[in-house]
Amino acid sequence: MGYPTVRLRRLRVNEAVRRLVRETELHPRQFLWPVFVVPGRGVREEVAAMPGVYRYSADVLVEEVGRNAELGLGGLLVFGVPSHKDEAASEAYADEGVVQRAVRALKAAFPELLVATDVCLCAYTSHGHCGVVKGGKILNDPSLELLARTAVSHARAGADVVAPSDMMDGRVGAVRRALDQAGFTETLVMSYAAKYASAFYGPFREAAESAPQFGDRRTHQMDPPNAREALREVALDLEEGADVVMVKPALAYLDVIRRVREAFDCPVAAYSVSGEYSMIKAAAGRGWLDERKIVLEVTTAIRRAGADVIITYYAPLLARWLREDPTC
Repeated sequence: MGYPTVRLRRLRVNEAVRRLVRETELHPRQFLWPVFVVPGRGVREEVAAMPGVYRYSADVLVEEVGRNAELGLGGLLVFGVPSHKDEAASEAYADEGVVQRAVRALKAAFPELLVATDVCLCAYTSHGHCGVVKGGKILNDPSLELLARTAVSHARAGADVVAPSDMMDGRVGAVRRALDQAGFTETLVMSYAAKYASAFYGPFREAAESAPQFGDRRTHQMDPPNAREALREVALDLEEGADVVMVKPALAYLDVIRRVREAFDCPVAAYSVSGEYSMIKAAAGRGWLDERKIVLEVTTAIRRAGADVIITYYAPLLARWLREDPTC
């Protein structure tokens, strides 16, 4: 039986009907807001390549979170931009490191706030790579100890979730073992399980001051043409103890999000990265796109693909839009 008895336009006849049968919904609790924290006090620096995104000192970040507390966001994902870098990435796991201080300040002000922290070394190393470098090569196994130490230091500061983003083999297991041995058995591990060597990361590297000083990251981040390999990466991370797995970037990898969602019964996160944000901002700034409509459409697409958690720089603005019009 088809037309004229079946008329699918009846399901779109007005907003009340569209809302009734809508398959995909957005809610602020699904959003993690990525933030950049720097040393000092009173710092609020806009990132040139990401209009509307700022680097904050811990005190100002606490104020910003307070201003957005009523929005009901899922939480924060904290990235550190240290003042000191060296080959051993020593600021990454220092008790008084920039992330550790920020986490303590956030949890003191907002004990119920979910705080996740990025666990990587690239922003802390003098060479800008995600692990220990020797002879121009990024060494996998020696990097695991430093990553594990960083994760434990974040948990000790009060982080609820640690998120290893380096893509070293075995780092989830190393982090999980170190957390458990230090008594942080309830700290979640959100693994950047399928993180691709993407050109969409450029604005982030400006924000985090994490651009590599030589070479690139294609020996450890995933090759963009590969999708089946992403399923192997996710399976290994879950076997090693990941609680949540992530696909990064999001918009150009919706097919990967969908394949992960269908293959694994676990929470799936997707990171709508800096390049995605900056493209929309640039086009909207020229009047080529309606920023609100395009951001809602893109975020809905990520959710529709299967993401339970969406990491987006638009998180506070998205939450405000949804509060103004929950049907959007």
